[in-house]
Amino acid sequence: MQRLVVRPDQLDLDSPGRRDYWLALEHDSIWGDHLLPLTVMVGPETRDGQGLVVFGSNHGNEYEGPVVIKHLLREIRLADVRGRLILIPVLNPAAFLAGTRESRLDDGVNLNRAFVEGAGVIPSLAGITHRIASFVRAHIWPRVHMVIDLHSGGDVARFSLCANFHPLEDAELAHRIEQTARWFGTPSLMVYQNQTPGLLPSEAERLGKITVGTELGWGRSINPEGVRYGRQGVLAAAINNQLLHGTIEPIAHHKAGTQRKLAMVDRECFIVAPFAGHYEPLVECGTKVHRGQTVGLLHDFDRIDLDPWPCIAAHDGVVLAQAWVAPVPKGQHIVVVAHELQ
Repeated sequence: MQRLVVRPDQLDLDSPGRRDYWLALEHDSIWGDHLLPLTVMVGPETRDGQGLVVFGSNHGNEYEGPVVIKHLLREIRLADVRGRLILIPVLNPAAFLAGTRESRLDDGVNLNRAFVEGAGVIPSLAGITHRIASFVRAHIWPRVHMVIDLHSGGDVARFSLCANFHPLEDAELAHRIEQTARWFGTPSLMVYQNQTPGLLPSEAERLGKITVGTELGWGRSINPEGVRYGRQGVLAAAINNQLLHGTIEPIAHHKAGTQRKLAMVDRECFIVAPFAGHYEPLVECGTKVHRGQTVGLLHDFDRIDLDPWPCIAAHDGVVLAQAWVAPVPKGQHIVVVAHELQ
């Protein structure tokens, strides 16, 4: 397999066939480029503006996504491709190289906050991370109607493994997104607040694209269950939307009908650390809890003789996520108790 080094304007995302690229984006400091791996497969039924893009490593220390996509690059046969598939195992090579959530060795920006007005265009937003967002806007969005953004918790949080999406006013699009999410087979579906500026999925949703994210692991490790769910979700999206030949059956919680739809869209879902301390969980993610229950403890070792601060659920619900690394800064959301939806 030959992987060509190209600039964005040299990409061919439209001609029939398979092409494997290193997309070169100018490095901010050295005489060289950041190289972003991108593979496109275009089948005989491709239509303008139609296709599926799958992103891994939007954040640089979340590894289930890159592993899922790397496997699919080897498994998907061009002869089975009906429409357009764009597979990007490492969307943010700057952060991936650093092994951090942000592009810490370069501009220090979080790519999943970089889809803002002027990204990659105005001088103050011209670092590598904003230029990746600009590349996605100019070259990827016009060619796809489906977006899968594979995330995990990194060092921030441990989750009940989930596929996720935002609440939308467009009922038809919301239904198609939820059905796509269910095919991952995860124990949870997460419906989350849409107030954070610059999110890749938020922009894709605003453009009317079927958009699903995930949380498939945590702790800078590779969760085999998360990899299984990720592979299933991508293949199901491609097959069920006539972009890939084949058949696929539901797995895990989707097959069993045991998926829980959990909403974290209001402030009472979040338990915020009132001081910097060390977090001790008392229940596992995915556990049902009741209002007033202590679900974790925050310890202050500078005041060793004080009782730990109780993390108290504000409502009946399910612990969807909680801090993974014990030391937490003041203000971090250390526990998320989600509402269970019918």
